[in-house]
Amino acid sequence: MSFRALSFLKICSPQFIQARHGHRIRGVRPGVAKSLVEKLNPKIEDEELVRRFDIGFPYERTPRSLEFRTRYEHLKKQKKDFNFEKKARSNQLEIDLEDVKNEWLKSAGPLQLRKIAEHYGIYNDLFGKFAYFVPRVEMSIRYAIDKDNYHPVFNGNRLEPSQTKQAPEVSFNHKFSISYKEKPEEDTMWTLILTNPDGHLTKENSEYVHWMITNIPKNDIAKGEQIVPYLQSIPFKGTGYHRYIFVLYKQDKKLDFSEFKLENEKNLGDRTFSTFDFYKKYQDFITPAGLSFFQTKWDESVGELLHNQFDMKQPIFEYDFPRAFLKYQKWFPKKQPFNLYLDRYADPKEVNKRYLEQRLAKTHPFEGPEPKLLYPNAQPLKKEIPSWYRTEMRKERLGRGRIIDTE
Repeated sequence: MSFRALSFLKICSPQFIQARHGHRIRGVRPGVAKSLVEKLNPKIEDEELVRRFDIGFPYERTPRSLEFRTRYEHLKKQKKDFNFEKKARSNQLEIDLEDVKNEWLKSAGPLQLRKIAEHYGIYNDLFGKFAYFVPRVEMSIRYAIDKDNYHPVFNGNRLEPSQTKQAPEVSFNHKFSISYKEKPEEDTMWTLILTNPDGHLTKENSEYVHWMITNIPKNDIAKGEQIVPYLQSIPFKGTGYHRYIFVLYKQDKKLDFSEFKLENEKNLGDRTFSTFDFYKKYQDFITPAGLSFFQTKWDESVGELLHNQFDMKQPIFEYDFPRAFLKYQKWFPKKQPFNLYLDRYADPKEVNKRYLEQRLAKTHPFEGPEPKLLYPNAQPLKKEIPSWYRTEMRKERLGRGRIIDTE
């Protein structure tokens, strides 16, 4: 590579950022980089106050010697199998995906699930900014479509509210051990909670609990004590995607959760819940062990549920976008199409009204709109038509430009 090419790449690298007056500087731009005062007076924070704590089960890794021994024995067994190598070389070897999944869950799987949960801000919204846990227990959650088909819940996949009308089928591995040395426990008790931290109507930073089953023996959900009956997802219109989070807790003993029992199923406000307060009260007896969640946004089933079950009108939210900054209007803007330039400074409602009136003027009250041209680009236009209006007519025929934005 020539010296000129190297110089060009060096100048175009992220280290060279245009700052002010056309000059280029090295390093991080002003405003992001630390100032001289911040460098001379570093802020010393107490590590105990900013450190995050793992409130889940600890993980004792298998010794490396045992891992190498197991791997060596496995490779030794494969080398003796002539058909195994033959199929591998001819691309005919079939791998059991369930074994791959189990191996992933034993190694890097839980830590990757934790990163996914941190990416979606689940720990901050449920347990505060100083707590997290690594999901050690795998949960299988699926919503039934029919006898043989299901909608599974993974880690942030998208489901429609109409697909979550009935309670899902939940199963998990109740034979849980936190160490490779310990024997798995046979008789265990669990608590399963489904919450929505994104959609409370009246109380900020609160959740709606959609399902709570406690004192579950082993992994039999049907034998657990239902404190809060199941409620389908209800993301309100205009609020975007909501997270619906399943958290599985392991209990040290049978507990009394009667204070959370839902008495009135017709009042949505009675489902107000706080995972932080719940865990704070029972932290000596329960430990979070499993996590799974899905995302969903509004559909028509939400309005039907609110009307039929809660006898309430469906709330509709609109986001007020800040108005775009425009330069001061000029009398004679150079190289600017005057019609688009004027529309840019006009009231959007007036622009939409004008386009609507133009469309209605070409629509017959009984016969409907004019039929579309079969070959719109092949239709000639009169020469005396101004160039800007000719361009607008072509766009209208092709269905492009602002005519589409205002429909």
